[in-house]
Amino acid sequence: MSALSLKELHSGIHGGQFSVMEATATYLDRIERLDGNLNTYITVLREQAQQQAQAIDQQIRKGELTGPLAGVPYALKDLFCTEGILTTCGSKMLANFVSPYDAHVATQLKKAGGVLLGKNNMDEFAMGSSNENSAYGVVRNPWNTDCVPGGSSGGGAAAIAARLAPMVLGTDTGGSIRQPGSFCGVTGIKPTYGRISRYGMIAFASSLDQCGPMAVSAEDCALTLNVIAGFDERDSTCANEPVPDYTASLTDSIQGLRIGLPKEFFAAGLDSNVAAVIERAVKEFEKLGAVVKEVSLPNSHLAVPVYYVVAPAEASSNLSRFDGVRFGHRCENPKDLMDLYKRSRWEGFGEEVKRRIMLGTYALSAGYYDAYYLKAQKVRRLIKQDFVDAFKDVDVIMGPSAPTTPFKIGEKADDPVAMYLADIYTIPTSLAGLPGMTFPIGFAADGLPVGMQLIGNYFQEARMLNVAHQYQLNSDWHKQVPAQFA
Repeated sequence: MSALSLKELHSGIHGGQFSVMEATATYLDRIERLDGNLNTYITVLREQAQQQAQAIDQQIRKGELTGPLAGVPYALKDLFCTEGILTTCGSKMLANFVSPYDAHVATQLKKAGGVLLGKNNMDEFAMGSSNENSAYGVVRNPWNTDCVPGGSSGGGAAAIAARLAPMVLGTDTGGSIRQPGSFCGVTGIKPTYGRISRYGMIAFASSLDQCGPMAVSAEDCALTLNVIAGFDERDSTCANEPVPDYTASLTDSIQGLRIGLPKEFFAAGLDSNVAAVIERAVKEFEKLGAVVKEVSLPNSHLAVPVYYVVAPAEASSNLSRFDGVRFGHRCENPKDLMDLYKRSRWEGFGEEVKRRIMLGTYALSAGYYDAYYLKAQKVRRLIKQDFVDAFKDVDVIMGPSAPTTPFKIGEKADDPVAMYLADIYTIPTSLAGLPGMTFPIGFAADGLPVGMQLIGNYFQEARMLNVAHQYQLNSDWHKQVPAQFA
């Protein structure tokens, strides 16, 4: 049953082949049996999921729930607030935080009849590219448990790869769905900034954060987007744009589709083994009738330094609320208010979070705001303009999701800059607010997965999903499962 897609799970449940209880039990049993070595979950909701499944079974029998996710199990990255359930953000700071309300996307999935299996492990406050920064331990890659799964949504990506959930919601600030999607050989999409409400999604960098699904296939991502996308008045950054049926155009031909390959993404820094897999996949698109041409994103080399000014600056502001006063970790026996602030934050935050808070605070400080933050925002606008110009000539942009296959756990732990460069191909898309996705296209010479990054124009998620789906109709890379989890 764990090999079934969301559509197949829905058909099996509503066709009477198996119950929601049986589907839920399959995943809960796999988590209990297989997750010990991977550490993809922080919280597993066995009892609650079973109760929820039983109630949904009854609703389905009465004909009260028929939607495409009714009865389907799923998991959430542990930064989505869930009423009455621990929400830790992978941090000691929120180790005791039980949310009093649901995030918008949690509410939407609950209304749709989904069954919440648990909360996925993640880099602390979504800050990381390897899932080594969690206070709850390192997440391991199912394809090679000596390697990282990517980050910060690495717990969710690894859970999909090992079939410990059929769909998860992650978040992407600078590549945190797309890079782990590539490292774990799964499909994931970061929609246009504002396409999905961020209400109840604990913020890292508010002008960049966006929720998105990870699943086995583009079709599964499309089914999920149909449920969670749309306007929410509680989020001031949420776009009031019509939501199409993302499944309606999946089967459209891509004959004549204009694909742009950014020359900057295929320059020095891209591992030759990854490049070879990317080039083979591009040829497959040409066989399907697509037209490939070179495009240029001349300012993309500035994306990483821009991101690591803008994102830490916003993190510095967002994380100031965690002060030991209202909720979260509080130090013992503070001498005074200042001691409470200092020790609560020092004890509650991990090293990478502290590093980014310090970077952001420095960039926003008097005398440095104009030199760093303001200049970074100006360059961000230039990066966006590069994409605007490129989309005058092409329909979608393709390239690598990451410069390498998954690296070894601990390999880059002492080199923050090397770690930051793992997101070099995904950050430009985030800075521009564009939609981006990753889907698996094969394996490199080292036997580890490689993902293709697909970038669309604003609110063109349906076209991107169509392109990925057409590739997946003609390949089976997305169906591959690591041997020990098959």
